[in-house]
Amino acid sequence: MLASGKMVGFVPVRDYDKARAFYEGKLGFDFVSQDQFALVLSVGGHRIRMTKMPNFTPLQGTILGWEVDDIQATAVWLRDRGVETEKYPFVPDRELGIWTSPSGDKVAWFKDPDGNVLSVTQPH
Repeated sequence: MLASGKMVGFVPVRDYDKARAFYEGKLGFDFVSQDQFALVLSVGGHRIRMTKMPNFTPLQGTILGWEVDDIQATAVWLRDRGVETEKYPFVPDRELGIWTSPSGDKVAWFKDPDGNVLSVTQPH
């Protein structure tokens, strides 16, 4: 039953205007709606509901991620749009922040304006 449905992601944010500017303006997601309950955007045929939570602490781990075909091109695209990838100490790539996992997957992380950790992964 659930396997045939489209997944909806939920992201806590402090400010709808800043979230929309980032997710729509920088990442290119499509605006769906906004009301007192949520800012809703669409990406890849899926919805993301952003709920205003003025006093939350972002998780330290990734809350949303995307598989990409070319992580280097994606990291450059993000950088060119003003989105910096995280340069974690365990990541030797200091320019684009791309880490190669033991399995060969390549991962880069970045944050939204509220500090939520997002990622892109190029599977091995």
